[in-house]
Amino acid sequence: MILSIFFSISIILSACTTKEEPINNENDKLVAIVSVVSSGTENAYNFSVGISSPDTGCNQYADWWEVIAEDGTLLYRRILDHSHVNEQPFVRSGGTIEISSTQIVIIRAHMNTSGYGILAFKGSVDQGFKSTTLDEGFLQNLASVAPLPTGCAF
Repeated sequence: MILSIFFSISIILSACTTKEEPINNENDKLVAIVSVVSSGTENAYNFSVGISSPDTGCNQYADWWEVIAEDGTLLYRRILDHSHVNEQPFVRSGGTIEISSTQIVIIRAHMNTSGYGILAFKGSVDQGFKSTTLDEGFLQNLASVAPLPTGCAF
């Protein structure tokens, strides 16, 4: 009898925990920069950028990261040719970026479905880069500036 009650309670508890639905959060669809490391020399820097993105395949993936000057000029864009479903977060390098070691830049990423993420990094080669949150409308016009992806491999 006690074993039967215990078994029934276990089934009820198991049913309660396995049927719980995840919270539907709009931020789950946003891409985020999680790290930035620079290397190189004056006016010839490379960046290794860590990205966290809710990739599901070519239908939803991070399609680029970019470096922007404080005045809004696009300095560099690294196109990502495929999704990274099973590699999260992932790091991709790019450059050569013609900036001085003291120039303040913003590094952000873009999803093919939801556009720019608001979690970016800001800083300089000399001072380092720190996480920052951008306004949702920050320089959205850059999404149509070349270079742009031509497709997704997988």
